[in-house]
Amino acid sequence: MQKIKVHKVASSTNGLIQTREVETREGGPTRPGDVIVARALEEKRIYDQLELDTGRRAHISKGDIIVGTLGSRHALRGFVGHCPKSVHFGTELNVLNLGGVIGIATSMNEDYGKPLRVKTLGLVVQDGEVLNISKGAVPPAEKLEARVPLIVVSGTCMAAGKTRAACEIIARINQRGFKVGALKLSGVAALRDTLNMADHGAIVSKSFLDAGHNSTAGFTDLAPMAKGLINEICTNEEVEAIVIEMGDGIIGGYGVGSFYQDDQIREAITIHVMCATDLVAAWGAVEVSKTLGRSIDVMSGPATDNTVGETYVTDTLNIPVANARTRGERLADLVALRCFGRESKL
Repeated sequence: MQKIKVHKVASSTNGLIQTREVETREGGPTRPGDVIVARALEEKRIYDQLELDTGRRAHISKGDIIVGTLGSRHALRGFVGHCPKSVHFGTELNVLNLGGVIGIATSMNEDYGKPLRVKTLGLVVQDGEVLNISKGAVPPAEKLEARVPLIVVSGTCMAAGKTRAACEIIARINQRGFKVGALKLSGVAALRDTLNMADHGAIVSKSFLDAGHNSTAGFTDLAPMAKGLINEICTNEEVEAIVIEMGDGIIGGYGVGSFYQDDQIREAITIHVMCATDLVAAWGAVEVSKTLGRSIDVMSGPATDNTVGETYVTDTLNIPVANARTRGERLADLVALRCFGRESKL
C-alpha cells in the first residue's frame, strides 16, 4: 500500500474521491468501475481534456497524475477499447473518453488521433478493498414503480441532436409549469449531459453512472438498471414526467435496443422522440423501431433542419416533425399534449 498525491480527479469517479491524496495498491485483478491512479505519458492538442469531478474541464499535461475508472468504450465516432482483466504498476493504458474512463484502446478515430497514453500507478483502496463506483449505487429493479409519463429521446447515432432535443423539452416544459426529472441511460460516463439537463430545469438528473456503471458498452439488457433509476427519480414526489436520453444510437454498442424489449418499459413510454442525422437514417429508424416494438411519435435532429427533410418525414414516413433547434415550441407542444393533455400548467 502507498499514498499518492494526485492532480486531477475524473468525473467518472462519481464523487467517491474526497481528497487529493489516495491510498493505493500496486495492482491485481480488475473489474469495470474500479478506480485507478495513472500518470499521463504524453500531451495532446486534440481530445486533450479531462472532465473533472466538479464538471469543469481541464487540459491533461504530460506528467499529470489523474484518478479515473477502468472501463470500456464502443463509440462509432470515437475510441474503442475494453477494460483490462488485471493491471500492475507500470501497465500502459489509454484515456478512452472525456470523463476519464481508462482501458485498453483497440481502435482509434482519425479525427482525434491516438488516445492519450497513461501509466498505471495503482488501484485506489478504501477500507482495505479496491474502490469501485458501484459503492452506494442505485440498484437494478425487476418492477417499474413509476407512474409518470416517460419521454424517451433516442437517435440514429452519436451527435444526432439527442441532448439538444432533451434539453429543449426540459426547458420549455419547465417554463410551462411542469416539473420534470432527467435520465441519461446509455453511453460512456461524463457529467456533461446530466449537468446540461439540470441547467435547463430538470429538478432531478441521473445517469447510468449513478447505477454504478461508467459505460453501458456491451450491455445486453438495460431494463433492470433503467427501472431502478426511474424508480429512484420518482422518489421525488414533485417529478411529473421523466425525460430519458438514450446515448449513442438505436443500433450500436451500448445496448440501447434492449431498453425497448422490456414489456413494462415499452408500455410506460408516453412519447418517443427520434433524432435522425439524415433522411436515410430517418427511414432506417422507422424500420428499426418496428423490430423494437415501439413506433416513433416525433422526428427531430438534422434530418429535419429544413423543408426538404420535413416534407419527406411528414409525407413519406407519416411522422410529425419538430426540430429542436428551430421549432422548440412545437416540440414542447407535442410532448405536453401527449403527456399531460394540455400545453401548459400555468
